Parts: sequence; C-alpha cells; structure tokens
Amino acid sequence: MADKIRLGIVGYGNLGKGAVKAIKETPDMELVAVFTRREPESLTLNEPSVKAVHISDAINFKDEIDVMLLCGGSATDLPEQTPHFASMFNTVDSFDTHAKIPEFYQSVDEVASKSNTTAIISVGWDPGLFSINRVMADAIIPNGENYTFWGKGLSQGHSDAVRRVNGVKNGVQYTIPSEKAIEKVRSGENPKLETAEKHRRVCYIVAEEGADTAAIENEIKTMPNYFADYETEVNFITDEELQRDHSKAPHGGFVIRGGNTGDNKQIYEFSLKLDSNPEFTASVLVAYARAAHRLSQEKQYGAKTVYDVAPAYISPRSQEDLRRDYL
Repeated sequence: MADKIRLGIVGYGNLGKGAVKAIKETPDMELVAVFTRREPESLTLNEPSVKAVHISDAINFKDEIDVMLLCGGSATDLPEQTPHFASMFNTVDSFDTHAKIPEFYQSVDEVASKSNTTAIISVGWDPGLFSINRVMADAIIPNGENYTFWGKGLSQGHSDAVRRVNGVKNGVQYTIPSEKAIEKVRSGENPKLETAEKHRRVCYIVAEEGADTAAIENEIKTMPNYFADYETEVNFITDEELQRDHSKAPHGGFVIRGGNTGDNKQIYEFSLKLDSNPEFTASVLVAYARAAHRLSQEKQYGAKTVYDVAPAYISPRSQEDLRRDYL
C-alpha cells in the first residue's frame, strides 16, 4: 500500500471523538495527533500511537501531518481556526452557518491560496451531502422547487450555539420537521413554505446556578441565523435529566425536489437517518480529507467546497475499481 495519509484533529468534542473512530475504519489513513486548548494530559485518547498536543504547538507538526480535520464549532471556533490552520496545513472543516458561508469561503481562500494549501470548507451532511443533492436535483429538474427538511434530530451547530449563551451550563437543541409540510412536498404540490412552517426548534437547557432563565430564553429565541425565524421552545432541565435523556445524538433529514418534465410529475428525494450525527459528520470529514490530500498533490490550492470535489477524489478505490464495481 502507498504511504498512509497522515491526519491531525483539532478539537476533541463529539465531532473530534467521531473522527478518531472514523479514521480507525479507514486503512489508507492514520491519526498522528489530537490538538486541544485543554491541558493535553487531560485527554483520554486510548490510542498509544496518537499524541495529545496543545493547540499552540501545531506549527511544529507541519511536516508530520498531510491534512488537519477542524472539529470545532461554527459559532466562534471555525471562523478563526480555519484561516489560521489553512496557513500551515491542508484542512477540512464542517462550518455550517449557511448564511455566512460566502464570507467564510473568502477569508479561507485568501489564506490558503497564499499558503499553497487546500482547504475544503463546510463538509458534512448539511452543508455537504445535502448541498450536492440540492444542486443535482435543480440541474436535472429545472422546472421545480427544492425543499430541505432536517430532523427529527439533535443539531450539533445549534446545540453548540445555545451552550455559548451566558448563564447556560449545558444544553441541546432538536430540530423537528413538519410532517404535514413533508407530505405536501412529496405529493408534488410544490407548496410555498415559510421557514417557520417547515420546522420547529426545541431546546433543553441546564442553567448555571442563579442564572436568569428568562434572559437565557430570550437570547436563544432572538438569536439571528439560528432561532429568530423559527418557532422555538426552551425547556429548563437538570444535569441528570440531560445526561439521561439527551446524551445520544440522532439526526437526519430529506432533500426533496418536486418538478415537471413535460407533462410528467417528478420527485427527487435524498434522505439520511442517523443514529449518531457527530460520528456520521466525522466520517464525511475523513472521506474529504482524502480529497484534500489529492487536490493538494495536484497543486489545486485555495478554498474548495463539495461542489469542487469529484466523487472519485473521496473514494479509496481506484478509478478502474469504481468503473467495474460501482458504475
């Protein structure tokens, strides 16, 4: 086998832990180090060959790591971390604040182009696999409408955002799609749906002792890009209830396009049903690390999105095998 692709992970939360598991399932890759803002000794990796390293020492690994997986949150980590690490490494991240992707792309592209690195941004299932399917459906059925439904599931990005609200000790957010809206779309009606008609958001929050719960609720419900446009329910619970009832991270959703070709109605649908959102998202990041490495070897530098990456670049199989077995 050719030399393995050497990976690093920045951040050891749910997504970082999922990435460790995903790399183990991937014979052509190996994990070199996990970088953390915490004391490295406090990380329990259970991987004898993998180093835990403070994030400030990452620069010393420039020659040891081919691609860095950035597993921080989109609210405050990735806008700083992706440009910073793209100045030294090829990177893959899961930046998922849809409204801010254009400006995020620009900031990363500027650094990566200058540094001769390849940075694939906004990788995962949405943005990511759902993005690809929205474009495919739109191109194939130009006379139609795209619809995206998320859930029912625990959202990583939205949960990260509520945990950053002042006075919140811990918390999770579930996105719940409207069955009524999904059925309308599947029937080919192509309804006009307002944002609030498609989903609602339900938060379970553990407040810090003495925190102003009314202020917390108000800040969550008015948060732009995350909650302001949705019917949002905020429930305050205990630490024990959160651990008992909300420690799993299921998710999923649908991309559906309804349209017409001539006089015929056509429905295009792509769906995911996930037991673990972070583990699946991490698996997508790891597959795209393969693409980042290959693009870098071809000197295709700068920021890239899933639209720029041909499926063959994420596959460990040869072009010949793909044509024989999967085409």
